[in-house]
Amino acid sequence: MSTSKIESLAARLVDPNKPDLKSRNHDSEDEFDDDDALFAELEAEIENGDVGMREQALDAVRREMEKMKELKENYHGSYTEVQDEKELIRITAREPRCVVHFFHSNFKRCEIMDEHLSKLAPKYFNTRFIRVFVENIPWLVEKLGIKILPCVICFVDGVTKDRLVGFEELGNNDAFTTATLELRLAVCGVIQKETKTVDYSVSSRGGRYQADDDDEVFDL
Repeated sequence: MSTSKIESLAARLVDPNKPDLKSRNHDSEDEFDDDDALFAELEAEIENGDVGMREQALDAVRREMEKMKELKENYHGSYTEVQDEKELIRITAREPRCVVHFFHSNFKRCEIMDEHLSKLAPKYFNTRFIRVFVENIPWLVEKLGIKILPCVICFVDGVTKDRLVGFEELGNNDAFTTATLELRLAVCGVIQKETKTVDYSVSSRGGRYQADDDDEVFDL
């Protein structure tokens, strides 16, 4: 059994995107079968291997479980609000991938963006999803030149990689789907699926972003 196969099986066993056992109903027999097959495959390989290989497999499972525990403790898999400016800077600098929604509670379109991001957060466990109230972070708002809300900024390895302003790139319609936002965020790699390659081109007017009548302007 190769090291890569051990790590792959271990990662799949503790995959946070698998439905929780308590939430599964009687129609989910296939999901139970998948888990059983994974356990059986790993167990068979461990039994057929030497002592060193068994220890390696157990270590791989432990590492994956510790990794998932650490990510959950850092609020991965959930859409959370950060209220402190310094804390936001620390998170975006530390996390490999981070999606930050700069919002205002009085703006309807910010509420719409919240709904979609809250659906994506559990799906992309390795990306941190955050929202921050613009009036709590005046220095960052000015530093990042945020003038129109909602504004979603994507950070990859501590660097600003992409910015989504208003709904212009989402069909300029309040009724856009979560899948549309999902494809748009995949452009810069801030959300990733290992088994799929997303090919999504974004049209640009070039130059400075122009707000339409429905965009809500945030004035410091």
